Order: sequence, then structure tokens, then C-alpha cells
Amino acid sequence: MTTEVKPSSRERLLEAAATLTYRDGVGIGVEALCKAAGVSKRSMYQLFESKDELLAASLEQRTSAYVAMLLPATDDGRSPRERILHVFEQVESQASAPEFHGCPYLAVQIELKDQSHPASRVAHQVKANLTTFFRAEAEQGGASDPGLLARQLSLVFDGASARAGIQADSLTGLIAPTVTTLLDAAGVR
Repeated sequence: MTTEVKPSSRERLLEAAATLTYRDGVGIGVEALCKAAGVSKRSMYQLFESKDELLAASLEQRTSAYVAMLLPATDDGRSPRERILHVFEQVESQASAPEFHGCPYLAVQIELKDQSHPASRVAHQVKANLTTFFRAEAEQGGASDPGLLARQLSLVFDGASARAGIQADSLTGLIAPTVTTLLDAAGVR
């Protein structure tokens, strides 16, 4: 006989925050978060100092899964060019899902505006780490200006995520040629 372990109040709140803020935005109310999690407001405030702290913890909890989905494994034997293209293949693949609303970390930064907000700080770090990944791969691949290329790739990533997230454009047949053009211009192998 197997007994199913019920997620803790904390786990339910983190899941509700991730799901609802991705779908509806960071303006989702405490009442809605607590209702979705099946947790009282009192319990929420015992577990988290504020809704802001809950949002930050929710983003942070999902970071490793997001990064694992997006980035290739370290030392996977592919060239830097292939490793960079892998990231954009993942975005293209994710963007075709009906529940795709763009990069969750970019969305938080855009919605919050306040860079000192705890959730914005988590999101900023995730985005900075992606740019760092692009720069390291660009350096390995012999890019003429790795810093510039990393910033350009981040711009394409965010723009593609945002446009696909609002269903303004399909990334199929668009993102790979765009990134390839940048990689070719920078001389990345």
C-alpha cells in the first residue's frame, strides 16, 4: 500500500505562485494565491514575510528546472555554435505550446519595473546568467566580440520569447536563421 504524501503548505503556495503569476501576472492577489494553494492568509504570512518574498521564492525554486530545460549539459561534446543554437531550439519548442506566455523571468522584470523587488532580483540574476552563458560560448567559439554577441543573443532571446508569448509571431523558421546570421557575422564556430 502506497500512501501519497500531500505537498506542504509552503510547496502548495510556491506552486500556486508560479502557476498563477505566469498565467495572470504578478498582480495576482494574495487571496487568489491562498485559495489556489488551499492555505489561509495567516499561514502564508507565517511562511513568507510578504507576497513579494513568496514570488521571489517561487521563481528561485523553478530556476534549476528552467535552466536545465534551456541550456545544454556542460561538456556535451557539441560546438559552441551548436550549444548556443540549442538554447533557441528550446525556446522555439516551448513557444509552440498553447500555455506559453514567454520567458517567466523576463515577464516578472517587465511587470514589476522595480529592480529592487525580491522577485525582480531573482529574475535579473537568471537573465544575467543566460547572457554569461552566451558570452562563454561565444568566447569558446572564437567570436570577434563575445560581449557584444552575448548581448545580441540575449536581445533575440528576450524579443523572441516576448513576441511568441503574446502570440504576435511564430518562432518557427524565424529564430534559427536570425541566430545563425549573428553567429556567422561574429565568426562563431
